[in-house]
Amino acid sequence: MSTITAKVQLFVPPPQAAILRATMDAYRSACDWLSGHVFETRDLNLAILNDSHYAELRKRFGLKSQMAQSVMKTVIARYKSAKSNGHAWSLIEFKRPEYDLVWNRDYSLTRDRFSVNTLDGRIKLDYARKGMRQYFNGTWRFGTAKLVHKHEKWFLHIPVTKAFPELDDACVTNIVGVDLGINFLAVTYDSQGETTFYDGRMVKHKRGTFKATREQLQRRQTPSARKRLRQLGSRENRYVTDVNHQVTKALVDRYPRGTLFVLEDLTGIHAATEKVRARNRYVSVSWAFYQFRRMLEYKAALNGQKVIVVDPRHTSQTCPTCGHTEKANRDKKLHTFQCKNCRYRSNDDRVGAMNLHRKGIEHIGTGATGA
Repeated sequence: MSTITAKVQLFVPPPQAAILRATMDAYRSACDWLSGHVFETRDLNLAILNDSHYAELRKRFGLKSQMAQSVMKTVIARYKSAKSNGHAWSLIEFKRPEYDLVWNRDYSLTRDRFSVNTLDGRIKLDYARKGMRQYFNGTWRFGTAKLVHKHEKWFLHIPVTKAFPELDDACVTNIVGVDLGINFLAVTYDSQGETTFYDGRMVKHKRGTFKATREQLQRRQTPSARKRLRQLGSRENRYVTDVNHQVTKALVDRYPRGTLFVLEDLTGIHAATEKVRARNRYVSVSWAFYQFRRMLEYKAALNGQKVIVVDPRHTSQTCPTCGHTEKANRDKKLHTFQCKNCRYRSNDDRVGAMNLHRKGIEHIGTGATGA
């Protein structure tokens, strides 16, 4: 199964925009009110919350039946997400307008228009069709969407899921090791022995500029500075997403069907910080490696390719020719690798990609290809 988020722009006339804003405000207020009760009781059981708070949610905030159910699910999900990410139990506040819509209950698509449930009943809205029709051909399954209002525009962020035949290991015809980093966003090594570097110096400079601007605004502590901070954060997120989209698209387009991409599992903070010194940790840790992986996974699935992740330990410290592993093999400052045993020398990120390529070979149980 492959899941992506379709961001659909809605065209909302002013009277209906006022209705949507009122609905989002009521939904947010209901989430914030319920969050206070959950924080005190630590109860994340939907059935119990339904028995104790469903009627009050509807009465106090004027919510429809499905909206009240969605509020409870939204709050539960937010607390569970914080818990799974290792955060201490603390009050979660809902400060921004939001609205989660269940497919075929809160929103649906009929005759090329979206029908959206609001406090004042359903409203029908036109949408930007360019690039969206591929998701509405009956083969994609829609999930719970989020209504988003940004820069005076309205969007539905819809998770869409489709089952694709997964590439069988026996059908793999090409293996590509992909080493992710900062100086080079990605370095690849494939079964033909070819290495490709995706330069990250401009991105690193851009993010350094974002960081410096953020620190200046944080020192000012004025309402206008806080507003600019929020805008800066949104702009940086869009920039990161765009870069990841471009690189993952380039990777998928470069290699044929039957390609197996091999990445390091960089979901752990230790793995993410291993590559850089402490002073550069902001740039490394905050880069969206996981987003990169998810983008590559769904694009590869669409193209008859596959992504696996492997243990990242020693990928830049192991010699790809003799197998000798030693920390001193790698010079992080100079980004070079020289084996203390056989004297093999190369770029350290290239060596990482070579070792990931080898782990891909081990994964499918075939003989080595490329050197």
